[in-house]
Amino acid sequence: MEEITYKTQGTCAKSIHFTLDGDKIRNIRFEGGCNGNLKAISKLCDGMTATQIAEKLSGNLCGAKKTSCADQLAKAVMSIR
Repeated sequence: MEEITYKTQGTCAKSIHFTLDGDKIRNIRFEGGCNGNLKAISKLCDGMTATQIAEKLSGNLCGAKKTSCADQLAKAVMSIR
């Protein structure tokens, strides 16, 4: 298992930490951001592949921002490929 840290851009969360377990993403943790929502996203995505997460979350925006914490998670997991 490999521990990954991704520095986010344009969001309240400062970084995303997760574990790569084979092709599965596990133990997703956000530093900062909307605590309850990000815990829910983390639980829902735990055990999914990077492709599955990206398909679900890419392009999701937060208000008038050009990204969101969910979109940043999609970018984070795809950056390991």
